[in-house]
Amino acid sequence: MIKFKRLLVTGTSLSLIMLVIAVAAARQRPAPVKKVPFVEAARVGDFLASIGVNSSISKRGEDLQKTSEALIYTGISWIRAGYEGDVPTADFITLHRQTGVKFSYGLLSGGANIPKLLSGGRKIAEAGGLLAFEGPNEPNNWGIGYKGERGGRDQTWLPVAKLQRDLYAAVKAAPGLKKYPVWSLSENGAQTDNTGLQFLEIPEGAKTLLPVGTRLADFANCHNYIVHPGWPGLHDNQTWIAAAPGFDSKVDGLSGNYGTTWAKKFEGYTAAQLQTLPRVTTETGLTIGPGVTETRHATLLLNMYLAQFKRGWSFTAVYLLRDRSDEAGNQQFGFYRPDYTPRAAAIYLHNMTTILKDKADPVRRPEPLAYSLQERIPTVHDLLLQKSDGKHYLIVWGEKLNGSDIVTVLFNGKQRQLKVYDPTIGTQVLQTVRNTATIQLELSDHPLIIEVGSRNG
Repeated sequence: MIKFKRLLVTGTSLSLIMLVIAVAAARQRPAPVKKVPFVEAARVGDFLASIGVNSSISKRGEDLQKTSEALIYTGISWIRAGYEGDVPTADFITLHRQTGVKFSYGLLSGGANIPKLLSGGRKIAEAGGLLAFEGPNEPNNWGIGYKGERGGRDQTWLPVAKLQRDLYAAVKAAPGLKKYPVWSLSENGAQTDNTGLQFLEIPEGAKTLLPVGTRLADFANCHNYIVHPGWPGLHDNQTWIAAAPGFDSKVDGLSGNYGTTWAKKFEGYTAAQLQTLPRVTTETGLTIGPGVTETRHATLLLNMYLAQFKRGWSFTAVYLLRDRSDEAGNQQFGFYRPDYTPRAAAIYLHNMTTILKDKADPVRRPEPLAYSLQERIPTVHDLLLQKSDGKHYLIVWGEKLNGSDIVTVLFNGKQRQLKVYDPTIGTQVLQTVRNTATIQLELSDHPLIIEVGSRNG
């Protein structure tokens, strides 16, 4: 016969037993699911439409047919141009019909002939190719003559302001043209006197030379080049910082032209107002040279288009489509060399626009997607897009000058299929994973694109 000793349970031992039972039960329960926030998506078509370039189309050594071929290959959607250089209006229309590309049509360097601008713009608009009108290009460098007065550079800027005011009024009074936006001039931060060019519409209390209520533009316009003399060299987050709408931008950005002007410190919009100010970039980019290889140039331009769109710039034009062959100093900006051979930038952009191309009309209202990046890394950014077929395209890019980071993307539930693309390699799918709620990416200095299939269940 086996004898059992009587178990004496004290208050302390009972508490211990209950704790052990509770821990065991907790281990058997599934871990609580982490809540993943929904993120608003943009139409993929809106992002593609934002991708622009500067080009003389058929002048300054450029060839109309080769320009057309370059646009079709890269997937660029719009060109910043104007009547400068006497580009025939017929060439604009031909290029639009061949490629679908649209144009911002501007006065450009030294131009002041509003009737001529509207005449050419009307022809382009009737063909379906007009995007916007633009004011003078960099009056600090070129200056203008308007109605018998000289302005810009180190002189008074009042004639420049009057020209921009009159351009706006003329467009809005013109039948068939008033629906098109007017973009402001570039480099208005250089104005020597407080004309009011730091505003789209001059507000109460501005104390400007033009009166309160004067309307100048629908969109602010900047030349926020990625690399700037005041911020030389390359850095982590190069394009993200250049695209900043606030006073943290280290280049010639929105704040230096529409916040506090960089030349004479005239006050414009507040930091909060700058965040929502309608804005475009009509020149940006960087030149290939010491420290900037063709590959680095290419990855930075991809990042730049993404950062600009993510940070609220409606349209962005890179300088240039093809390197200039008629002037010194601008020989290594372009997507193409003077003989029209593509640089890495053209190839990478072709890959990205090909992956994202939408074959149907865009969705009316993009649907949000629940996801999050688990590692909070300052040089990693993301942009969510949606195509007309309902598929989401999550673009995650790194802006790390050296090295790489592993980033985990967490979705709200298992996804039926995730496809990963790398536009610096090609247009093919590099990785496919199925029935997973997470995916890991190694990010360095360029974007990866995740095509998100339907969620299971």
